[in-house]
Amino acid sequence: MTSMPKAVAAVKSALAILSWPLVFFSGLTGAHFAFSGHYPMVAFGAVYAGAVSLLFLLERIIPYEQSWLQSDGETANDIAHTILTKGLVELAALAGVIFPMLAARLLQPIAAMQFSLWPSEWPMIFQASLAVVIAELGLYWAHRIAHERLFFWRFHALHHSVTRLWVINTGRFHVIDSLFKVALSQIPLYLLGAPLQVFWWLGAVTAFIGILTHCNVDMRTGLFDLVFSTPRLHRWHHSKDISEGNTNYGENVVLFDQLFGTYFNPDRPSSTDIGIKGQIAPDFLSQLTQPFTKDGVRQILGHHPKRS
Repeated sequence: MTSMPKAVAAVKSALAILSWPLVFFSGLTGAHFAFSGHYPMVAFGAVYAGAVSLLFLLERIIPYEQSWLQSDGETANDIAHTILTKGLVELAALAGVIFPMLAARLLQPIAAMQFSLWPSEWPMIFQASLAVVIAELGLYWAHRIAHERLFFWRFHALHHSVTRLWVINTGRFHVIDSLFKVALSQIPLYLLGAPLQVFWWLGAVTAFIGILTHCNVDMRTGLFDLVFSTPRLHRWHHSKDISEGNTNYGENVVLFDQLFGTYFNPDRPSSTDIGIKGQIAPDFLSQLTQPFTKDGVRQILGHHPKRS
């Protein structure tokens, strides 16, 4: 009778160790085949949907925080923000990151002022890796600015207002917040003349890192924490404690957190006390308009609206 619980524990322990590299590297393998086909967007959407489904299942087998399995009443809003932010194409493809790829397809051929500096002769794995690092500098500073400047925090607070992390609220961003990040991260690549497939690969890496950082899965990421943005690091970033939350800004890799002193990974379980001190509007449309009104901003910042 005691052998069964031990076997279950052993399986769960193995899943905790293997799940992060399994989802990430199998996702990139699927992306490789998707991008080689006739319908890369649709095929990638299917790969991404498979990864989301796998993480959804793992959240119920080895959850990091049991209470996060309970509904917070925000699922419809989370999905609506994902669809708006990432583009309507993903509604059909069930993928949360097709918008950057679609934008690359439309804008890259007509990007003005391009310089022929991109090492197009490199193998794609090296081109993609370079793109991740270049884009990360813009992503890092866009994210950090969004935390340290109140004008930008009014938009970014929507993402941090969640009281649980799970795979479905990965794409919960205000559209202005997302446009700011896309501008700072992708314009340098356009100007350098990066080819279309480089943007696809950047989108793929961001896709899988994104759902992994937000998933409610008890993953033991070990040495991956030194390079990539992982669930453990991102849970610290969502902490209500500002000294913990204003850290780990990296979107895909933590290179610039390491360089600029914002890397945070203490030797204890990462925080489950997440959220913001302010208040976000309860419905989707109000969440979109709230940052544009004085009372809305005061609510986001945790201040009482002024009475007339």
